[in-house]
Amino acid sequence: MANSVHIVIPAYNEAAVIADVVREVTAAGDYTIIVVDDGSPDATFETARSLPGVVALRHKINRGKGAATKTGIVAANKLGAEIIVTIDGDGQHDPSDIEALIEPIRAGDCDVVLGTRPKVKGEMPFIKIIANKIGNIVTWLLYGIHVSDSQSGFRAYSHFAATIIDTKADKYEYDSKVIREINNNRLRFTEVPIKVRYTEYSMGKPQKQGFINGIKTLVRMVWGMLV
Repeated sequence: MANSVHIVIPAYNEAAVIADVVREVTAAGDYTIIVVDDGSPDATFETARSLPGVVALRHKINRGKGAATKTGIVAANKLGAEIIVTIDGDGQHDPSDIEALIEPIRAGDCDVVLGTRPKVKGEMPFIKIIANKIGNIVTWLLYGIHVSDSQSGFRAYSHFAATIIDTKADKYEYDSKVIREINNNRLRFTEVPIKVRYTEYSMGKPQKQGFINGIKTLVRMVWGMLV
């Protein structure tokens, strides 16, 4: 029987670290791991496919983090997942936090658990603190729910939530539009503190949700409300 908890890892150009991320997840618990390569020109897919027990999927073109996450969630649902956890593929998240994220769902207390990063100087870069606060405000104004970390990609979903959430977003605005779906579908949610590891590697990636990409995300979110 497949493991009831499925870990979805969207990845783009993560060949250098994806094996380490998978090993950490494997060490953290007995999970089914799905890596979705989002059209990487490097060896992300080949590396993921070579790892024991990993379900490796690939987009032929780069569609965005949201699209890769959705592909992984659809696959997890088809594989019989009872709980789905999404975690970034660059090593920023600590898989030892997975159990804390899934516990409220296992207990029947909620449908979605949002991992919240520490937003204090010294633990999160100052520019990311500002961008996160702006993102939270815009998410609240657009979607009607205030959360502590609207941009976190480390989250857990019940089977019900994973099948009903439909963001229609392919890029970084996916994370914020999940908040909209929580509100529209009256899903129960809670927030759980998580650790985060900012490394030279993860902070140096051009596709990360930095300040400029953050502005683009906000523009897409607002435009999506107008059209």
